[in-house]
Amino acid sequence: MTQTTRLLPPDAAGLAEAARLLAAGRLVAFPTETVYGLGGDATSAAAVAAIYAAKGRPGRNPLIVHVADLAAARRLARFDARAERLADAFWPGPLTLVLPLRDDAGLAPAVTAGLPTVALRVPDHPVAGALLAAFGGPLAAPSANPSGKVSPTMPAHVMAGLAGRVAAVIDAGPCPVGVESTILGLAEGAARLLRPGGLPVEAIEACLGCPLATAMADPDRPAAPGQLVSHYAPAAPVRLNVAAPAPGEVWIGFGPDCPGAALSLSPAGDLAEAAAGLFDILRRADALAGPGGRIAVAPVPDHGLGRAINDRLARAAAPRPR
Repeated sequence: MTQTTRLLPPDAAGLAEAARLLAAGRLVAFPTETVYGLGGDATSAAAVAAIYAAKGRPGRNPLIVHVADLAAARRLARFDARAERLADAFWPGPLTLVLPLRDDAGLAPAVTAGLPTVALRVPDHPVAGALLAAFGGPLAAPSANPSGKVSPTMPAHVMAGLAGRVAAVIDAGPCPVGVESTILGLAEGAARLLRPGGLPVEAIEACLGCPLATAMADPDRPAAPGQLVSHYAPAAPVRLNVAAPAPGEVWIGFGPDCPGAALSLSPAGDLAEAAAGLFDILRRADALAGPGGRIAVAPVPDHGLGRAINDRLARAAAPRPR
C-alpha cells in the first residue's frame, strides 16, 4: 500500500507525532548511532508484519529489538553474568546481545523468526532514546532500507528506498558510527560473534577476558540479522582488495596510496572515518558506475572497525540471489 511518507523534525513535537504513529501500528524510521532503523511496535503482530513487507525481508531473518534501558531489556530476555557485564560496559551503544527469550516477553512471534532467542540493544543516540521514552515500549527496528540493499545512514537514503512504504522518517542528519551494531550470541555456551559491527571485537574480548567464538551462519536459518550471504549490496557488482582497478571500474580507495581513486573511504586511512562513510560511499560509487558498471574497493585492514567494514564489503560483493 502506497502512503505519503512525512519527514519529521527531531524536536518534541516531531517525536510526539512519531510516538503517536508507532502506537497506531504505523512504521517510523529513526536515527541511531549506527544506521537509520525502521521502527515498529515489537509487541504488535501487524506492525512487525508491516516491517517485513516494507523491506521485502525474508521471514526467516529475525529483527533487533531496541529498548530504552537495561531494565526494559531484562523484561524481554534472561541475562546471565556475562550479559550483565557487557550491558553495563557498552549500553547504550552499538552492541546487540542475543539472549534467551522470556516466556512472558509479549513480543510478536515474527520478531524472533521462531527462534527461542531475542536480539536486544539500547541505542546511543539522543533522538532514538527520546523516541523510545515517548513510545514507552520496545521497537523492532532493522535497517531502514529494502532488504539486501545498502544500509541508510542519512534521511535521504531512507527516502530513496522506502518513501511510500512507511509513515514517517525522523530527520536528524547523518549517523555517526555508520555500520550496524556488533551482534553477540550468549544464549548457549561460549560467547559467539554473530556479526562484527560498530563495537570492535577487541573491546568485547577485553571486557569478557576471553576470545570470542565465531559462529558459522546458516543462510537458511539465520541466528541474527545481517547473516545472509548477499547483503548491503549496491546494484553494480563489487570487487574487493583491488590495488589497481580494471578499466571502467569505479575505484574506492582507502589510505593515501590510492592515486586516481574516484572515491575514498578515508584518505588518511582512518577506520572510524571509513566506517561512518561506508554506505554513503557505496551509494555514490553505484551512481557513478551506472547500468552495467562495476565497483572496485582497495584493501582495508581487518582489525578494529575494519573487521565490520570488511564484513559488509564481503556481503556486498557476494553472488546475488537469483
